[in-house]
Amino acid sequence: MDRQHLHNRYKAIVIGGSAGSFQGITRILSSIPEDFSLPIIMCLHRLKHVRNGFTEALSIKSIKPVSEPADKENIKKGQVYLAPANYHLSVELGNSFSLSTEEMVNSSRPAIDITMETAAYVYKDKLIGILLSGANRDGAMGMKRIKERGGLTIVQDLSECMIQTMPAAALQATEIDYSLKLDEMVSFLNELDKHYK
Repeated sequence: MDRQHLHNRYKAIVIGGSAGSFQGITRILSSIPEDFSLPIIMCLHRLKHVRNGFTEALSIKSIKPVSEPADKENIKKGQVYLAPANYHLSVELGNSFSLSTEEMVNSSRPAIDITMETAAYVYKDKLIGILLSGANRDGAMGMKRIKERGGLTIVQDLSECMIQTMPAAALQATEIDYSLKLDEMVSFLNELDKHYK
């Protein structure tokens, strides 16, 4: 894999996923170094009315603590964030989050497109976008926006996805930089982290 992008210093990673993505997310979170320096912002489709359990389930597998950010909370290096149930999660200028209960996008709240598009606006070419298995097209436009603003785009290899719809939609929407299996994603992120030490 071409590693030229690694010398462009990134500031954040945003990960989207839906049906079939839990295994992928936990594989990534259980394999990154404890001192991984970039913030990881996750927007995963989840049950609206179940407030507890999902973050805890991810935290059990994760090397780093997983938290649901509050409105206006500052984004810190090395933290892992998860969009809360039934809230859109946006990244704002000034390196903070905002939460909203606006209309659903792609039948989803939180919507991956909103998190990715706002992160692309703030971080521009310093953002890595990752889209995992999922059953609708949410995230395709977000990945397109990341690509347009010079960020790096990665989708889960379709052969490995439980449900291909989401990464396939992103591949149709824009020129994705890498289509990787989970083990390759983990290697990529671990190699990326070495460049920040």
